[in-house]
Amino acid sequence: MATLPGQAHRQVNAYTELMSRVRQEGLLARSPRTYARRAALLGTGYALALIAMLALGQTWWQLLVAAAFGVLFTQTAFLSHDGAHRQIFASGPKNEWASRILGNLVVGLSYGWWMRKHTRHHANPNKVGADEDIRPSVLLFTPEDVERRTGFKRWLTARQGWLFFPLLTLEGVNLHVGAVRTVIGDRDLKHRRTEAAFLAVRLIGWPVLVFSVLGLGLGAAFLGVQLAVFGVYMGASFAPNHKGMPLVPRDTRIDFLSRQVLTSRNIRGGRWVDWFMGGLNLQIEHHLFPSMPSSTLRRAQPLVRAYCAEQGVPYTEAGLLESYAIVVRHLNRVGLGDRDPFACPFVVVNRTG
Repeated sequence: MATLPGQAHRQVNAYTELMSRVRQEGLLARSPRTYARRAALLGTGYALALIAMLALGQTWWQLLVAAAFGVLFTQTAFLSHDGAHRQIFASGPKNEWASRILGNLVVGLSYGWWMRKHTRHHANPNKVGADEDIRPSVLLFTPEDVERRTGFKRWLTARQGWLFFPLLTLEGVNLHVGAVRTVIGDRDLKHRRTEAAFLAVRLIGWPVLVFSVLGLGLGAAFLGVQLAVFGVYMGASFAPNHKGMPLVPRDTRIDFLSRQVLTSRNIRGGRWVDWFMGGLNLQIEHHLFPSMPSSTLRRAQPLVRAYCAEQGVPYTEAGLLESYAIVVRHLNRVGLGDRDPFACPFVVVNRTG
């Protein structure tokens, strides 16, 4: 995509102006007290869930406790995500260690793996060949990748949209396996031994605790439910933000403001949606200002939406269930060999002012 020098200058100035407005409103200020409250609530939740697990004994009601732990681990992953983006503290090392402890020791994810993958995603969201979130795996996102599949795999790919949520039940296991592979195989990983120690405590200690309390059979069912809830919850929170939005071809250059807004989708809803998705529902604002505390994103939304209208940049929103339908429909289209995955199947443009 060719861009004239004058146009490029105006586009850079457009983001600079938006950043200036955001700074003037004080929206980039850290909010450690808000995060302290979140951490305290999570700690209380873990304590109550652990008490319930110890008190209930050998009963299938334990599976509800397992589901609760799945939710708690996902909410902790959201908190770790905010730390990785330096949203919690002004100090970079404090954010890094908070995220590493929460991610590795509590959730069982590799901070180093997440930072590498997620940083690339933020730099080039939905860009073919650059964003690891759309690289070929179980799911495919470009017709070129689909054409390389044959036989039974091609049959499954043609139905990948319908298989998306069932596959998410395995995502928790996949994330843990990815973390272990990273600390074992990546010798250049920063604080590799610390991450490995944290992961060992979490991934060995947690099952040992569950089996010692519940026994082998009920313990296995407990872990299965917890992992399934964790995987589905994680996928259901991250997938609606970019899946089904335009893909950026490899050789296309696009300014920062347009790149972040055009490839992101916000999810409508009030504070309960903010909590449910850990602030990821306000994906446009998050991508424009990654270090902005997630609790501040809603305050920034009217300003960003109005500014996008001024600049003529489409600002996309959808309801939560609506977004899931878009994701399923888009994945099926690509899986069936749609030659135009770069077109967004659903765009709502809000223009105000």
